[in-house]
Amino acid sequence: MSLLPSSKLSALHFYSPSAHSRLSFPSPRIPYTRTQTLRTFCAKRTGKRRYPSEKKKLKLKNKEILSNLKTKNKFEGIWRLSKLGVPVGKDPGKDFLHVSDGLLEEIAKVLEFPVASMLPREAFSVVRKSFDSRKMLKEPKFVHTVDMDVKELLNLEPRTYDFISRLEPKVGLVEHVPVGGDSGNLISIIDECKKNSAEMMIAERGHNLSSYSGGSYHSQANRKPKVAVVGSGPSGLFASLVLAELGADVTLIERGQAVERRGRDIGALVVRRILELESNFCFGEGGAGTWSDGKLVTRIGRNSSSVLAVLKTLVHFGAPNSILVDGKPHLGTDRLVPLLRNFRRHLQELGVTIKFGTRVDDLLIEDKNVVGVRVSNSGDKLHVSSQKLECDAVVLAVGHSARDIYQMLLSHDVVLVPKDFAVGLRIEHPQELINSIQYSGLAAEVRSGRGKVPVADYKVVNYVGLEEAYTPSAAANRGCYSFCMCPGGQVVPTSTSPSELCINGMSFSRRASRWANAALVVTVSMKDFEALNFHGLLAGVEFQREFERRAAVMGGGNFVVPVQTVTDFLENKLSETTVPPSSYRLGVKPANLHELFPIHITEALQHSISKFDKETRTSSPIQIPRSAETYESPSLKGLYPVGEGAGYAGGIMSAAVDGMYAGFTVAKNFSLFHGDIESVLGKAQTDTSVKY
Repeated sequence: MSLLPSSKLSALHFYSPSAHSRLSFPSPRIPYTRTQTLRTFCAKRTGKRRYPSEKKKLKLKNKEILSNLKTKNKFEGIWRLSKLGVPVGKDPGKDFLHVSDGLLEEIAKVLEFPVASMLPREAFSVVRKSFDSRKMLKEPKFVHTVDMDVKELLNLEPRTYDFISRLEPKVGLVEHVPVGGDSGNLISIIDECKKNSAEMMIAERGHNLSSYSGGSYHSQANRKPKVAVVGSGPSGLFASLVLAELGADVTLIERGQAVERRGRDIGALVVRRILELESNFCFGEGGAGTWSDGKLVTRIGRNSSSVLAVLKTLVHFGAPNSILVDGKPHLGTDRLVPLLRNFRRHLQELGVTIKFGTRVDDLLIEDKNVVGVRVSNSGDKLHVSSQKLECDAVVLAVGHSARDIYQMLLSHDVVLVPKDFAVGLRIEHPQELINSIQYSGLAAEVRSGRGKVPVADYKVVNYVGLEEAYTPSAAANRGCYSFCMCPGGQVVPTSTSPSELCINGMSFSRRASRWANAALVVTVSMKDFEALNFHGLLAGVEFQREFERRAAVMGGGNFVVPVQTVTDFLENKLSETTVPPSSYRLGVKPANLHELFPIHITEALQHSISKFDKETRTSSPIQIPRSAETYESPSLKGLYPVGEGAGYAGGIMSAAVDGMYAGFTVAKNFSLFHGDIESVLGKAQTDTSVKY
């Protein structure tokens, strides 16, 4: 990934504080002469670039691995060979996920085997493939991680014996992988847990297998615990799947509509400007990620058991196998829609009751215990259709746009903790420009997502320090970073109110659009909220709303987005009466975006104007505290806040993983699961700083 020169940017789009809006601009010039600290995070430091402390740590790690290997047999199990770079000219391309001739040559170099063509392809499997086109490389490469089955290799080519005997492990390059560490999808994992549970009970008590249901230690005479899961985004879906598979009576409540009707409602918005308040880009089956780029990247451990379980579950429901290998996996809306239908059918086959178009208006509470929820038809503004649903627990898996839920929780004295988030601008530019900047002469190989190399993207991180601020301290000590980059995508309206303007980026699986867009955002905190007289636990929410309303006014209403060229934004002027074309279908209007945010936010964006559009719902402004062991709210027994809206995730993958752990934890609390969760999924790695 690389930082795009400001002089190469073509269009900047504005996000309102909770949305992505757009700015368009021709090639800008940076008027500031002050030295800027601009950091672009790419690969980790390697070789001579490592710090002495890193070299020492690596040496100790290698020593530990060598010591452990002495107790193992080199000729058993799997060896993992990493960072095998194959030049573009020797690789069939991004869609080829098997062992090519070029990759065999790289494997032969690691093994020091003289004739690559003699190595049997059947002994090797590609577990990761990514594209590296950094300018520091002599030539772009496809970088592979490969698993080598030693037993298979020796069976097919015995002459490799001596070469394996000389193979030594190196951290991050050549490692011996324990056999049996690769788990299946979530359904097969739970089936195995239930089988082991039943076998253990039979062995210990001599009972018949049929006396146990769903791996539970309850007798069949005991009723199933009733669990209401609120929200059908990644967290809610995976929590529901785990709980239903383990024997709970699950009701999944979603204020929006199923993907089929939701698609029609979104069409009405982008074509006729008709906003369905409860069925749109934010609300509905699959959550906000359904109509997005469908990114499956995460910072909580790509190789972790939990992440692999989620990816394999998505494949089980219709995602392509390539997401298990692709270094930057994504689905695209066109693949997410049928996947969600398959997911829904499976939940219904398990007995899950799914209520679309149903809004949770309140919690039913007795003696600080949640005993149910009060719901109504989401189209019923007067709550005439209100009814009670009794349950033993509520898994609260709403996204960060369900702001009314925060207010409802406050009415019950549930502890909420304000947290920092980010606001900023969304920038749009021709995808051909990004391809050219990133790939140079190789850009022709993109071919609208159908070529040899992937559609180019980028990622930028910048930090504004005290010495770099344009005013004494207001713009200082703020992180600025790119967010939700959508190569080959389009800008779409994600407003949840006609009086507020919010935009985001989305793309389809091939990323074939001629546009690229991304957000440049700046961190904000309670000091920023209080400076605008927003106080209290929901100050961040009001901060978002304020700028979304301002953005709507600046655009003139009807979801028209205010935009500005980068040159004008940097120089704080509005000289253009027209702006470049955009992928945003509801119209753009020239405006001076300096009139939107406070000056310290604008200055931080100017400082980092290496590209983007305006956004405010990058993450939840609130965190709902919960027990690290039970996932239960300390304020209300039986309430389990999970996912992005509760402040414990930041994208499809991290939200799905959080919902999955929550499902197991709630099941364990109701004695539906008696195993060790960490032994099944590994240690939970919740990271609330994850942006996607």
